[in-house]
Amino acid sequence: MLITFEGIDGAGKSTQITKLIGWFERKGIETISLREPGGTDAAEKIRRILLDSSGEITPLGELLLFSASRAELVQQVIIPALESEKTVILDRFYDSTTAYQGYGRGLDLDMLRSIIQISTCGIVPDITVFLDLDPETALKRKFAEKSIPIAFDSDELDRMERSGLEFYRKVHQGYRETIRQNANRFVILDAKENADIIHLKIKEIIRQRFPFSAAIKQ
Repeated sequence: MLITFEGIDGAGKSTQITKLIGWFERKGIETISLREPGGTDAAEKIRRILLDSSGEITPLGELLLFSASRAELVQQVIIPALESEKTVILDRFYDSTTAYQGYGRGLDLDMLRSIIQISTCGIVPDITVFLDLDPETALKRKFAEKSIPIAFDSDELDRMERSGLEFYRKVHQGYRETIRQNANRFVILDAKENADIIHLKIKEIIRQRFPFSAAIKQ
């Protein structure tokens, strides 16, 4: 089972992933948790390049770096884990590329789909949880988390975080369009709700979507 979490930074993905891992572990379900970009030595090095605020990267270069990181993660970790019947929980996957590099950076969507198909080896998540939060609230959370004033040129921000409010509005719209086109795979949850309530909803959704798993019925 491949479960992916999507949403703008500040939506609470990390919190919900941690809660879900804990639930699976208590049920005796073997789980592996990964993030994008990252998850392998090479992918983590690429992550550092992508987030380094001291350098500029073109939108196309950004796309190809994210895709290279993903290709490594898919082939070295995700495919072997799924073949071993482990549950994989992934903090971001190719929907982030569509939203951020496609809609946010304005890259050609047809080109994007071709590159995604190559980098993922055709893997599609069984379910994608989208934590929906407006960009303004998400960014306020992010700045509060870092305990810094709202300023996109802050040295405390990584390269992606410096992209500005209008960029994140485009990203959010990109997610909405992606969800519209993949309605059967996505589950939309209000990220403004209490974290424990969101976790309960995620558990119930997984029970409904995967009734064949006896371990998650309780």
